[in-house]
Amino acid sequence: MPTTVRGAGGLVTLEGAVAVIVALVLIVRGLLGHDQSAASGYGTAAWFGILGGGVLAAGVGLLLGKRWGRAIAVIAQLLLLPVTWSLLTDSHQPVFGALLGVVVVTALILLFAPPSTRWMAADYGADPSNS
Repeated sequence: MPTTVRGAGGLVTLEGAVAVIVALVLIVRGLLGHDQSAASGYGTAAWFGILGGGVLAAGVGLLLGKRWGRAIAVIAQLLLLPVTWSLLTDSHQPVFGALLGVVVVTALILLFAPPSTRWMAADYGADPSNS
């Protein structure tokens, strides 16, 4: 397995772990009564937990050499690009936007790097170097 896939797996695992941690924080805040709208807090926690759990699973899958993790990872990165833009502009959170942007773009570069593409194609019996 190429190091590009391992690097992407590490970044995607980090993204998923952060989302799951956010979900746990929201649940704790709701249980402690810090959230004015508990239903909204729990719903947001469920959203972060479910999606973050899927992204976390994809990242761990990539780290373990499972090709199925790449598709989930690519979709997650593409969905995070508008979030990055929003953080950089409308949300006035340029530091978080820049950090997320670096992680997302780096993960995409690693996922589409030639060694990663060859690794994916090998599962289908294709050799992209002969194309």
